[in-house]
Amino acid sequence: MEIIAQYWWLLLLGIAFFSGLFTVNQGTIAVITRFGKYSGIRRAGLKFKIPLIEQIYRRVSVQNRSVELEFQAVTIDQANVYFKSMLLYSVQNENEDTIQKVAFKFISDKDLMQALVRTIEGNIRAFVATKKQSEILGLRRDIVEFVKEHVDASLEDWGYHLQDLQINDITFDQAIIESMSKVVASNNLKAAAENEGQALLITKTKAAEAEGNAIKIAAEAERQAAQLRGQGVALFREEVAKGMSMAAEQMKIANLDTNVILFSMWTEAIKNFAEYGKGNVIFLDGSSDGMEKTMRQIMAMQHMESK
Repeated sequence: MEIIAQYWWLLLLGIAFFSGLFTVNQGTIAVITRFGKYSGIRRAGLKFKIPLIEQIYRRVSVQNRSVELEFQAVTIDQANVYFKSMLLYSVQNENEDTIQKVAFKFISDKDLMQALVRTIEGNIRAFVATKKQSEILGLRRDIVEFVKEHVDASLEDWGYHLQDLQINDITFDQAIIESMSKVVASNNLKAAAENEGQALLITKTKAAEAEGNAIKIAAEAERQAAQLRGQGVALFREEVAKGMSMAAEQMKIANLDTNVILFSMWTEAIKNFAEYGKGNVIFLDGSSDGMEKTMRQIMAMQHMESK
């Protein structure tokens, strides 16, 4: 007891010293004030402050922070657009000036969050107000770039940096969604009708071309067939003429009547009519007078050919 009474001041000094020790967690920076005035910062680890004189004003986190936003905007054609987005931000850097801004610009993190959210919402609403509702869905990237461009300056003055802004969902009123679905459906039907018309036109064009080619091929084949038939008939007549000439010469040498050849041709013709007829009716005068009349006609034709 005498020792304690003698060295009480050492005990008080020890208590005061140990009361000045404190720890700063990783990812956090402590802001120190002396009699209410900014004194300095303490980084992660075991640190010391002057007891009763210096105070820990705030512990500033330098880690990334995120917040989800849900708000409404109105397009230039008076359509309500509903946004769901995620905001990722952090302290700009760990410099002492930056930490001092972060610590003293706002009373609390709640005030910072309110200012940050309202700033981002205001910028998105200003952008959406210049666009039509039909354009909004395709402008996610443009919205993000517009917000970053206009918000970064304010955040830098506060000591923060906007890491990322993700617009997760964009929706409209139910009536607008239904009308947009109808527009998409009608456009799809229009495109399908146009494609079907093009396909039908191509099909008919190809069919017409094929039919034209078939007609050309058939006409060419018919022409060649007619030519060949003509050549065959000409050769046949030539051979018949040669045969008849030879037969006539032989009959003259034998002092026979050449009309026998005509009679033979007549009988051969009647034989062919009877043998190869396909049901057609051919009227012939089979009497001797009829044959004599026919023979005279054939001889007259032969006489005309000879002249």
